[in-house]
Order: sequence, then structure tokens, then C-alpha cells
Amino acid sequence: MKYFLEKYRVTFLFLVLLLTWTTTLQAQVTFRASAPNGVVKGEQFRLSYTLNQEGKDLRLPDLKGFDVLFGPSTSRSFSQSTVNGKTTSESSVTYTYILVAPEEGTFTIEPAAITVNGSSYRSNSLTVKVLPPDKTAENRQGGNSGSAGSGSSSAAPATTVSANDAFIRAIVSKNSMYEQEGFTVTFRLYTTLNITDLGKIEFPEFEGFMVEEVTIASNQQLQMERYNGRNYYTADLKKTLLFPQRSGKITIPSGRLEMVFSVPSGKKVSTFFGTQEVMADVKKVLVTNPLTINVKPLPEGKPLNFSNAVGTFAFAPSISTQQTRANEPVTVSVEISGTGNMKLIQNPEIKFPSNFEIYDPTVTNNFQVTTNGLTGSRKIEYLAIPRYEGDYDIPSIEFSYFDLNTHSYKTLKSPDYNLQIAKGDPGKASASSYVNQQNVRVEQDIRFLKTEGPQYQYQNNFFAGSTGYWLWYLIPLIALIVFYLFNRKMARENADVARMRTRKANKMAIRRLKVAEKFLKEHNKEKFYDEVLRALWGYFSDKLSMPVANLTKDNIEKELSDYGMDNELTGKFMQILNTCEFARYAPAESDAAMDKLYNETVDAIGKMESKLKRK
Repeated sequence: MKYFLEKYRVTFLFLVLLLTWTTTLQAQVTFRASAPNGVVKGEQFRLSYTLNQEGKDLRLPDLKGFDVLFGPSTSRSFSQSTVNGKTTSESSVTYTYILVAPEEGTFTIEPAAITVNGSSYRSNSLTVKVLPPDKTAENRQGGNSGSAGSGSSSAAPATTVSANDAFIRAIVSKNSMYEQEGFTVTFRLYTTLNITDLGKIEFPEFEGFMVEEVTIASNQQLQMERYNGRNYYTADLKKTLLFPQRSGKITIPSGRLEMVFSVPSGKKVSTFFGTQEVMADVKKVLVTNPLTINVKPLPEGKPLNFSNAVGTFAFAPSISTQQTRANEPVTVSVEISGTGNMKLIQNPEIKFPSNFEIYDPTVTNNFQVTTNGLTGSRKIEYLAIPRYEGDYDIPSIEFSYFDLNTHSYKTLKSPDYNLQIAKGDPGKASASSYVNQQNVRVEQDIRFLKTEGPQYQYQNNFFAGSTGYWLWYLIPLIALIVFYLFNRKMARENADVARMRTRKANKMAIRRLKVAEKFLKEHNKEKFYDEVLRALWGYFSDKLSMPVANLTKDNIEKELSDYGMDNELTGKFMQILNTCEFARYAPAESDAAMDKLYNETVDAIGKMESKLKRK
């Protein structure tokens, strides 16, 4: 009998393992469709279906709005890797179709179906936007190769990049919002040219906002988008979630990005394949557009227990127990979930009985950055220990927030908690500095004895009317007057933004030069010269009260001449700027040359500051 039981047990275990293995194998099958998000009317593009196993009987959906020119072409790939002695292999089959869109509009490609090991699998659906062709476009190539060069226009050949061929836009999800309401700003590149290199990026600082970065895939493909009647290849360079911390008009300043494009040079050469255009690399500095947003203050009538929360939230309170013994902990938990400014929410206040020893709350955050705000939950746990038996009440816990859906304040409440505390074990009382307030009230008859000797004062020696008595009145009054005058002076100076930038120009330049000194010690030539350039451009921008984007060597020389600087010092600054710009692309400089340039920069800024002070 025992033998048969063991036999059935082994058979049952084998069937369970086989079923689990089969289910796992089926769960690993992936069937994915891919195509460009945007295509141009009349141009060809690729629709691909990728399967990670061998399949058969591929069934396409009704491709409404598209004509099939070719397909399917089948390609297979195989990869194998070994990590820590464990070898894994992956294989895939790709079915590719060549389509063309004869009409403009937005079309949906329904899921395709395929059979793998007797089971049917469906791919994802796709949405493709068909854009009208550019009126000035010539010789545009179709397909989804992702090359920005296929969008080049028929402009006259020249080794320059026009403002319409490549630019960057700063796009906000909304232009008007409430204080503490989240919104996104996206820096998107638009180009019709091939990109050959990416240079220095300087995105603006978001002063007056709480900032959360939105993750962007590093391997994203260029997407086609129509803007101002022209088709561009676009890519999102940076996406940031912002929460304004004050109301009023707030301006997001411009950012800068250096890029190198491949443009026609106007020259043609004869090759084996015929006459071909010679391309040239051109560097261009792209500047983002400044943005001004309107931040509305929160409406009047805030609840007294307003927790600074703005968004859409749910409130889930709980308590660990309502019947326990003295000296045993009680935990009250409050979980706030939803979407909004989760990081800036203040903890709700809980009014524990006076005989409870209360500890600092523990906060656990679990949220993600999305384009609508921070989404997730915030759990706050309050730990309290009742020290004496009895019946106690914890009043309702309130959580108030501003609801963006209804544009009104809402208050969520927990029920009242009645705690029944039985007599506990005195030995469980933890040693702490806690003093029971009831004991303090009852035991007022106990006083500490004074052990030091008595101190006597003469009967005619009174403090009132003495010199010290009047000083206690005069000193605070004088200090108050001095503080008021100093505060008025600082307020007037701070109101003059240009003057404050001019006064702090030297400090900011010294701070940036310290960074350059660090790269000098690390023998990092490229970063050293970049930091010296940043220090000089920033110094002139602050000192001359001009935006960095408007600074050139010519207007710097003119402004320095208007300030009365001598030609020798002006020439010194121009020499330093030329040396830095040349050295970044020149062969490696010696440490001695870099050290000499650093000392000359510090000396030139010091001479200019000393001459301005004498004036």
C-alpha cells in the first residue's frame, strides 16, 4: 500500500512540474509589432513583426489606409551570452512589410496573429499618423530608417544651418496652473539634417520650482512631426516635472545646445556610382525659447488642517489594536495615495492622550514620476506607548487637500478610536526621559531642598531706576532701530537685480574658477578650458548686465571701453578667450601652459575689479 502511495505521489509531482514548465514556456513567447509613429504621405515605410520563437500561419489585420508594396521578408537572428558560467541564448524571427500611405490622417493597425506550438498569439496594435508632404521638399527618401537626412529641404547649397532646418522647442503641458500643481516641460529637438555630433548642453535652471526628472529612453528613435507646415524628425532631449512653489508670472529662461550637422557644401565629385554631393560638418548653437507661465494662487478658504497637498488623493487610516496593556506600543497608520505633489505633503496631526509616550512618525514613500505628477502612496506610521491603564479616545484624523478635478478643498476623516488599556507589566516600561503629566499634577507637595548658602541683599538696593534697568530698555530699542535701517537698505539693494548681479560677479567667477582649478590638478584639458570659458562668459554677463546668449567678443570690447578699461586689460581678456577656444580643439597643452592661463585669468579679473572699485 505504501509503495502505491509513493508511486502516485511521484507521478502527481511530475505532472505538476510538467504543467508549470509548459505554462512558463508559453509565457515567454513575445510577438511585437513596430512601425514609425509618423510617416509622410506617399512615402514608403516598414511594418515589422518580431517573434522570439519559430511560428507559422502569420495573419495580418486589415491594413486600412495603407497599401502593401512588398512582404513579408523574413530574417532570423541568434545571440548567445555566458555570465558567471551560465549560458543563455536568444533567437528571433522578424517579418517585414513595405507599406505606403496614399492619404493623410491618423490610422490604427490592429493586432496581427500567429501560431506557436499550437497556440495563437496576438501582437500589439499601432497608431500611425500620416503627414502631408512638404511643399519645398525634394528627393525625400521614405522608410523608417530613422535618418534625419531624409527630411532635408531644397534650400540652396550652403555650409550653414538655418533656423528652420534645426531648432529646439521648450514645450509645457499647460501654461496656467495652480500653485503646487504639477506640469511637464519637454525640450524637443526638431531637425531636417543629419546629426554627426552632440556638444555642450546647458539646460536652464528651474528657480521657484520643485523639480523631478522624467526618465527618457536613451535609445529612442527619431519620430516624425509636422510643425509650422513642415515635417521634422524629432527627439525629446529632456523632460522635467515641475511643481511651482509660488504664484504669479514665472519665466523659465533659455537653454543652449551645441550640435554638429552634416549639410551640403555646394561641391560635387564624380565617383564610380555617379556624381555625388560633398557634405560638410557645421556646428550650430541651438537656443531654446524662454517660457512664461501663469501660476494661480490656491483659492481662499483653506481648512485649518490643510496639509499642502494638491492633486487627487485617497486616505486610508488604520490602527494596530484598540485593546492592549500599558507599556505596549500602539501604531496608528495613515496611507495617502493618489497623484500630486506627494513629496510636499505634510503629515496629518494626531492628538494622542497626554499619558501616551509619542515617537517621531516613520514615513515610507512609494511613488513614481509621471507626466501628471508623482503617483503612488505615502505611508505614515505613528508609534505611541500608553503608560497607564484606562479608557482613552483618539479623535478623528483629518487630511485636507486641494482637489484639481473639482477646484475645491476636500477633507477626509478617519473614525474616532477608543482604546481600552489594561494594567500592564511594569517591567516592560522602557527607560526613557518620559514623565507622566498626571503624576506631575498630583505630586505637587514634593519640593527639592536648597543646599547652597543664603544670599542677602541690602534693603535700599533696588534694581528699578538703576543704570542697568534703563539699559534693558535702551539696548533693545537701539538694536531694533539699527536692524530696521539695515533691513531697509538690504531690501533696496536686493530690489536692484542688475546691481546685485554686478556686485556678485567676482564671487561667481572665483567659484567657477575653483572648478577649473580642480580639472587643472586632474590634468583634464578639455573640461579645464570649458570651465575657464564659462567663468569668463558668466563674469561678463553678470558684470555687464547682459544675457550670455547676447554676448560676443565685439560687444564685450565695446562695453569694457565704455567702463573705461584700458586697451591692455581688454586685450588680455580677448587673448584668454581666444586661447581657450583654440585649446579645446588643439593638441594637448602642457600643464605649465594651463597653469599660466589660469593665473592670467585670475589676475585679469582681479585688475578689473580693483579698477572698478577705484571708480
